[in-house]
Amino acid sequence: MLQGSWRKRLLLLAVVAGFVLVPTAAQADSSFYKTPLFGSAVTPNGTLLVADAGQGIVNGDTGALLAPLPGVSDVAPITNTSWWAITSGPDVEADTGQALWRVDNGVPTMITNLFTFEHDKNPHPTAVDSNPFDVTDFGRGRALVADAGGNSLVKVERFGHPKLVAVLPDELVSTANIKKLAGCPAGPPDFCNLPPMIPAQPVATSAAIGPDGWIYAGELKGFPGPTGESRIWKIRPNAENVRCGKEPGRCSVALDGFTSVIDLAFGPDGKLYVVQFDDASWAAIEIFQGNGALGGSVHRCDVATKHCDTVASGLPMLTSISFRQDGSLWGTTWSLVPGMGDAVQILP
Repeated sequence: MLQGSWRKRLLLLAVVAGFVLVPTAAQADSSFYKTPLFGSAVTPNGTLLVADAGQGIVNGDTGALLAPLPGVSDVAPITNTSWWAITSGPDVEADTGQALWRVDNGVPTMITNLFTFEHDKNPHPTAVDSNPFDVTDFGRGRALVADAGGNSLVKVERFGHPKLVAVLPDELVSTANIKKLAGCPAGPPDFCNLPPMIPAQPVATSAAIGPDGWIYAGELKGFPGPTGESRIWKIRPNAENVRCGKEPGRCSVALDGFTSVIDLAFGPDGKLYVVQFDDASWAAIEIFQGNGALGGSVHRCDVATKHCDTVASGLPMLTSISFRQDGSLWGTTWSLVPGMGDAVQILP
């Protein structure tokens, strides 16, 4: 199970038993979501958009379905009525709907097949594996996609032409966390007999454009689901075909020491806000069904000084954040459980 990396597909977790943390923000009526919920974003006129993979892009305030697009994993506004969106599918190793879309006035139009790009280029050669997980407007009619399956960042130019921006590297990580979650030494031998360190794939889950114009990319970190090993990479704005970890002038580690990073956003204060899916790692939920889970958290970081503060924690199944015009921070919590997934105010 999960040899070498996470399956990179949170849709596998649509129902999770035994996870009983309480969110720090009060939940509104979440019945209009079909779940799973992944990305969220705010349009220039203040509409909260939620990527609900069960149905499409939903207004997070009213529950209205704004664009039918099953399998959607993220949305990024271009204008009030035009948005980028990405979809994935049930099999990340086959062409099952991995695509970039443009949504205009509620009508989705496919721009490019992202699985085809992964199949043809396969920049991270471990496997042909595509799971588009995050999309960002890159300006001038371009979109930037973080492909969790491909461990890569892909820029889609005008007219749908994809180009590789960067591929993230594997890293040797500790197996201590998964052994702790498994109850070793008495736990399952598949976990307890692992060596102290094994290589893990990065699993690119997020990208954001900084005030400096550079690209910041977050990694979840695949199997064995370590704690404190997820990195934030800083990549040149015009970069193409970069091998992070080998070209420090074009891609370097901006921040380190996180756990299961699943989203990034720059706040109105210019700080980078980093989202951890669960502070005990994704493995606590995917493999151990919530046993040992701690809830997700949000960290506010000054990328210049590398100082970070935890501004929210204990948020169950936290998959995304977005800032509204009044400076309030919203996030999608309980995102994988039907009837519980919701967009809630986290701060202030």
